[in-house]
Amino acid sequence: MLLHRPVAVLGGVRIPFCRQNTAYSDVGNLGLSVRALGALVEKYGLQGVQLGEVAMGAVIKHSSDWNLGREAALSSGLSPLTPGITLQRACGTSLDTVVHIANKIALGQIDAGVGGGSDTTSDVPIVYGAKLRRRLLKAAAAKTVGEKLRAFAGFRPSELKPDFPGVAEPRTGKSMGQHCEDMAKEWHIPREAQDELALSSHHKLAAAYERGFFDDLVVPFRGVSRDNILRPDTTLAKLASLKPAFDRTSGRGTLTAGNSTPLTDGAATCLLASNEWAQARGLEPLCWIRDAQVAAVDFVAGEGLLMAPTVAVAEMLTRNNLTLQDFDFYEIHEAFAAQVLCTLRAWESEEYCRNRLGLQHAMGSIDPAKLNPNGSSLATGHPFAATGARIVATAAKELAQRGGGRCLISICTAGGMGVVAILER
Repeated sequence: MLLHRPVAVLGGVRIPFCRQNTAYSDVGNLGLSVRALGALVEKYGLQGVQLGEVAMGAVIKHSSDWNLGREAALSSGLSPLTPGITLQRACGTSLDTVVHIANKIALGQIDAGVGGGSDTTSDVPIVYGAKLRRRLLKAAAAKTVGEKLRAFAGFRPSELKPDFPGVAEPRTGKSMGQHCEDMAKEWHIPREAQDELALSSHHKLAAAYERGFFDDLVVPFRGVSRDNILRPDTTLAKLASLKPAFDRTSGRGTLTAGNSTPLTDGAATCLLASNEWAQARGLEPLCWIRDAQVAAVDFVAGEGLLMAPTVAVAEMLTRNNLTLQDFDFYEIHEAFAAQVLCTLRAWESEEYCRNRLGLQHAMGSIDPAKLNPNGSSLATGHPFAATGARIVATAAKELAQRGGGRCLISICTAGGMGVVAILER
């Protein structure tokens, strides 16, 4: 018999997010994960406790990272009997790990678990080209010195050229920023609106830090106590002075380093549980996970790469008999300011909502004051697999401080997908 228990978000912890090749340049995914997960264990007194599962994720990782969820759990202070799993869905990864844990709790398979993720673009896997790899494998399998030497017959120094992780979509050859430039042109998103959204994100995040909102959400690491991407003193004039980052030739490029997220290192975790498990340990739920949804778009055939959240949100709200306006605030991942603005404009479009989303009317607009009230990825940075857990923990605390309400979470991902969820208290 299938069960469906309410799933509580008890809280979360993350380390400050840092620009690549700065404070965390030599840490690696496991070190980042262990610090964030270990801090969660300390915060909730989980030393020696056996949880149902720890689900972690990473997008850019070495083959030697193996199962980060299990390895991080073994180093976190949790009982070694706690299982671990590693998942990956690009930028939606740790929202997916949270949903993975939530589904197991809802079905009664486990009582409590952790969802989270880490990413580092400072410690990327750099490998040899295919030709040299074949030589090395052939030499390793050789039985004699002569056979080993013959494996390198015809070797050329050019074979030493390394292969770096690709940043382009394999099926289009275009980067996410180039795809988002196409979206900005299609939806006529002006540069000024993108810079204004970026400025707002920095100011909101700075204000949240100043009022102590993140005191129990962000733990110091490597001498850093705040996200080092944050620029509280930035201005529209400074942002306007930046040159286009992805379309540098047409004269119509609008995405810059200031209104796009930088490459970032970091990790984040969230603790989820049944109400019974929480009550037995004297922990108060901050909020509840009501639902989640994943969708994809055919970006190869011309749809906007980062437009899938528009589809996922529409499907999820229809299933829950909710409208876009039935939320007290919205956490929309700021991969690029243009992506957020394209999403909002699509929901306001009668034509798009009818023809693409299959709705009778436009979903409508949202109050800009309700968008990302504590800042988001443009100011915090975006370690790909850590962003979802950061957003869930931030939204859960915001709901608890408000004393109730409902939050919509929306995250776009590489590969033309979107992961969304509803939190409520």
